[in-house]
Amino acid sequence: MDPSTSSAITLNINGEKHTLSVDHRTTLLDALRERLEMTGTKKGCDQGQCGACTVLVDGRRAVSCLQFAVAAEDRQITTIEGMAEGDELHPVQQAFLDLDGYQCGYCTPGQICSAVAVIEEHAAGWPSAVTDDVRPEAGPPPLTPEEIRERMSGNLCRCGAYTSIVQAVARAARSGRAAGPPATASAAGDTQEEKDKEAAA
Repeated sequence: MDPSTSSAITLNINGEKHTLSVDHRTTLLDALRERLEMTGTKKGCDQGQCGACTVLVDGRRAVSCLQFAVAAEDRQITTIEGMAEGDELHPVQQAFLDLDGYQCGYCTPGQICSAVAVIEEHAAGWPSAVTDDVRPEAGPPPLTPEEIRERMSGNLCRCGAYTSIVQAVARAARSGRAAGPPATASAAGDTQEEKDKEAAA
């Protein structure tokens, strides 16, 4: 290994440490998929424009195709493989499943990672481009379909499942558990689903 072009790094991914030698030009996406065989994170455009490769780095969204693996050392990385707890899905995953927030599924891992961060960002009071009152004292704005669409706009779905994605994010946010332990499927049944559809209309 040439120390001028390569380094041994340790990546903390989904709570587990992985040590590997990488070329300094290796992206986090390629380290995940090609070196660590974590293929849940998808390679779409490879230019940071489609969001398919979105992961969480220290709890914030990152398109892994634009981040060097060496720059992610000693940071907390969460991929789609780390969202569920055993057989119990994360509330965002469950909402996507319940409300058909996917079709081919290729963009779904990135959509889910992004949605988890969106819900946390919103709860923290971060404004978006469509937020009317951006004063800190105003608190979180209502998480309307417009807010969700704007906040999720960096994740493209070529199948066009956007309506269901908005419904899924809204449901997960209302559960109040999207940043915590996975929740089971909603017991509200069709009544809850009708509310989700009305919210996204």
